[in-house]
Amino acid sequence: MNYSKPCAIQMHNVTLRGMAGILENINTPLDLRGLKEEELTQLARELRRFIIDIVATKEGHLGASLGVVELTIALHYIFNTPKDLLVWDVGHQAYGHKILTGRRDNFETNRQLNGLSGFPKREESEYDTFGVGHSSTSISAALGMAIASNLKGETEKQHIAVIGDASIASGMAFEGLNHGGVTKANLLVILNDNAIGIDPSVGALKEYLTKARVGYKPSRDNIIEALNFKYFGPVDGHDLKGLLKVLEEMKAIKGPKFLHVITKKGKGLKKAEEDQVKYHAPGKFEPNTGELLKYDTDGLPLKYQDVFGLSLVDLAEKNEKIIGITPAMPTGSSLKYMMKTFPERAFDVGIAEQHAVTLSAGMATQGFVVYCAIYSTFLQRAYDQLIHDVALQKLPVIFCLDRAGMVGEDGATHHGVFDIAYARCIPNLMIAAPANEVELRNLLYTAQLGLDAPLIIRYPRGRGVLNEWKLPFEKVKIGKGECIKEGSDLAVLSIGNMAGNVDTAIKQLLSPGKVAHYDMKFVKPIDEELLKGIFKKYSKIITVEDGVKKGGFGSVILEYAASLGYKGDIEILGVPDEFIEQGSVDQLQEICGIHVEGIQEKIKSMI
Repeated sequence: MNYSKPCAIQMHNVTLRGMAGILENINTPLDLRGLKEEELTQLARELRRFIIDIVATKEGHLGASLGVVELTIALHYIFNTPKDLLVWDVGHQAYGHKILTGRRDNFETNRQLNGLSGFPKREESEYDTFGVGHSSTSISAALGMAIASNLKGETEKQHIAVIGDASIASGMAFEGLNHGGVTKANLLVILNDNAIGIDPSVGALKEYLTKARVGYKPSRDNIIEALNFKYFGPVDGHDLKGLLKVLEEMKAIKGPKFLHVITKKGKGLKKAEEDQVKYHAPGKFEPNTGELLKYDTDGLPLKYQDVFGLSLVDLAEKNEKIIGITPAMPTGSSLKYMMKTFPERAFDVGIAEQHAVTLSAGMATQGFVVYCAIYSTFLQRAYDQLIHDVALQKLPVIFCLDRAGMVGEDGATHHGVFDIAYARCIPNLMIAAPANEVELRNLLYTAQLGLDAPLIIRYPRGRGVLNEWKLPFEKVKIGKGECIKEGSDLAVLSIGNMAGNVDTAIKQLLSPGKVAHYDMKFVKPIDEELLKGIFKKYSKIITVEDGVKKGGFGSVILEYAASLGYKGDIEILGVPDEFIEQGSVDQLQEICGIHVEGIQEKIKSMI
């Protein structure tokens, strides 16, 4: 993909206003380093304005990038990037970095199909030294680069990791610090401390950093120095002159070092400063005032995450054994409702997926009914715990996997397309996927009646499909699917929310009576009795899923068909064996052929 050419729609009036002055002449950090220091403050104003104008109309992650404008300028001004290697953690804060490194003129394509990624990405630019999207990887990556430089004799090369106060509390970040402190690596860790990730930071380390912010130092050997890093700070992350001075000094210091920088998330836009949670990724807004654009949501279904969160409160009111746990996503997963209603029974453990899973397991051993609310893509970070601490011990933890399937503009790092494939091979672990909000509620209800094994409930990002979802709870039969529609010639088997696309596709056919539709509801245990009937009746079968085809739901059907000696044709629709990049959910489903038209075409080709 060529990112050097400006996109055709880039030069609207709002963007021109943001580029007026110094920024329009900055195409690389080399141009930046040609400026006088006194010009950098004006550049910071223009860069902040440019980010606001673009995100206001194109959407994206706002607050974090606004908070590091001065730090971004200072880093590229003092260090010789890309020869010096700069690694951004997560990447929410890297918009200014992208704009200053040759991507200003096509930044409007950010997070869009065939456009710029919303996160640093190695194939996009030589300035993106490491691809990120999940948190807490920067220290390990930059340390690896620094050790490699030593091995190559490149002792003057600088290696900088920029990590937030929420991300540094993760176990992997501490593993990197623990190792880095006993090396001679030329590593600079910059803590971008704004006391918030997506939601407010939590935990003992947050309290420690809060004390440091106000100048309290419990001892000379603070926690960072105890790990053999030379500690500097805290310093004001919006004082450009001060940042330039301290970074210049730190260039000359060899070995592992740590700079504590205090920033304000949303800096420069009053609304974003006042509501840092909402303005992490606010959607569209008025760029001058920050006022969010109002959308008429009357009559629209609720989001799946809210159905989960509100239903869990309903259940917890009647069952005092229910516990809710989330790794740093109380707002995103809507566990916030339970945290507000039952604060003593709902826990945000910070960016610590491994801890969240094993904490859930520990509580389950004591008879509690634990709902671990976690994004599908983030459960990947706790795979060993899922196997070793939960499934192996057959502990009935209930994993509520939000954002299963395509998540849209966040792209390859965030799509929840692997969970079926990576989880179904684990013994003792059940996997269910509701087709709508009522099925989600009933699965949540059934899970707290008593399970003898762990259960994954996967559901998609965004709004559901029903307006009337708050119906009386009903118990679900574990491992049982359902015939949605009878047909004469061909059967389509769907899992989860793909039932909606299949249903619409069949209804629009000229001969819908030829096609049957089965909602299998469970990937594991699969409804073998229902499948035997399907294999007996139909010689042509299509499976549809919003996960990867290799090892996924369709593979389950193929494996069972082979075990019975089934001789008919089975076609699998799902995500191909490649990483799917950013775009709207509709666009990405079309690319994968699991949109309504794609399903129709496959049906027609087989009939």
